[in-house]
Amino acid sequence: MADMDPPPKSWSIYSRAEIVAKYEVMERVGSGAYSDVYKGRRLSDDLIVALKEVHDYQSAMREIEALQILQGSPNVVALHEYFWREDEDAVLVLEFLRTDLLTVIKEAKKEGVGLSVGEMKQWMIQILCGVDACHANMIMHRDLKPSNLLISEDGVLKLADFGQARILMEPGFHAMDENPPPYEDDISNRERSPQHPELFIQTHNQNQEGYGNQEQGTVTQDEYFRVLEEIKTKGSTDDMDKDTNFQDGNTSCLATCTISDTEDDFMKGSFTYEADVRDNEEGGLTSCVGTRWYRAPELLYGSVDYGLEIDLWSMGCIFAELLTLEPLFRGTGDIDQLSRIIDVLGNLNEEVWSGCSKLPDYDKISFTKVENPPGLEGCLPNRSPDEVSLVKKLVCYDPARRATAMELLQDKYFGEDPLPVPISELRVPLTRTAHDEDSPDRCFEPNDMGFSDFEDFNSVKVITTGSGFSIQFP
Repeated sequence: MADMDPPPKSWSIYSRAEIVAKYEVMERVGSGAYSDVYKGRRLSDDLIVALKEVHDYQSAMREIEALQILQGSPNVVALHEYFWREDEDAVLVLEFLRTDLLTVIKEAKKEGVGLSVGEMKQWMIQILCGVDACHANMIMHRDLKPSNLLISEDGVLKLADFGQARILMEPGFHAMDENPPPYEDDISNRERSPQHPELFIQTHNQNQEGYGNQEQGTVTQDEYFRVLEEIKTKGSTDDMDKDTNFQDGNTSCLATCTISDTEDDFMKGSFTYEADVRDNEEGGLTSCVGTRWYRAPELLYGSVDYGLEIDLWSMGCIFAELLTLEPLFRGTGDIDQLSRIIDVLGNLNEEVWSGCSKLPDYDKISFTKVENPPGLEGCLPNRSPDEVSLVKKLVCYDPARRATAMELLQDKYFGEDPLPVPISELRVPLTRTAHDEDSPDRCFEPNDMGFSDFEDFNSVKVITTGSGFSIQFP
């Protein structure tokens, strides 16, 4: 008699006895390629939670690790506990947040009145506090965007979806190499991951209004990037990222998008078009992270040697979107995204960013010279000089010139009239609205890969070079 096949792996959260014993699993509120999110109720006290079933092993490890390090940060989504058994998906029990910043922006645009300066400042402060908490612990989020900034019913904004996060550590410490225990019933007694004392920068103690002791933990920009550069040169791109899959990076506690695999094409390995979104086999970083509209130019040029600065670019794009209620760079493909950035900021060259010519795809992609680019001022009409200056401190080519979250929290802009409104006065939508069809969450779908990028241009000039080829766009 032939051996019986093993029972199929269960992908259903409803069949997990250890979960249903503690939680009532309610309706599914989000679905992505590699995770499903359910609304749940904790039976012991009726607390409403989000149950995130993550089907990708490495993504689950990353999210758990990052959230444990950031446990207690007021502007980062809380991880209550997690469940993980051999041959089962990880299920993360997260605080349930009913809406997100994208919905705030959409509602303000729909109402036709926009956001008041006081409201924008309060949202910005909370974003800065969340990003500062991550960066103080050397955590790159790598997918900051309005839909990943969730908001509680009382107006507290929290960073979510850490499935693409990367924790920068010294080579001697490989936190992500150690598999979490198959089942963890309560993380409250679980020891937090050790942090190298030389790399940990204490974040300042912000209260819920976004203010606190601004002197505590103050680090200059030079010191901030010096520490980051030391980590990179010592080999921060260790094997923590080996065989890591990021295909579910666009699924948050309330996400509904789906990301699909794509077929190989002749550009695979160039121009950041990897369909299988992994860091490389040697443990280095991948340039194919984040969501296109908020992706830093170094990533679009294929860089695998980057750091916290990519989050700063994304944050600048989010700030601009708060000011105008429209995405700053709404590219339809990676090439189009670069084109839109260059049309505004001007051509990228050694004069504006020393060392940019060393980017992997810099010599492969070229654009005709942009005469008299409008700059960010042209994208932010009717905004004050201080508001434009704030965005310019983040949305600039040279990563080393981008202001840190810690520095911006001390910017004069937030201390001048009109002051940030109290969190209790923020207008918070009752529910989260659906994403538009042209959402950048679709950036990894087949119709956005390969040749589709070239359809945005009337002509493309391909030049054979000694090291391969160069593509010039009009």
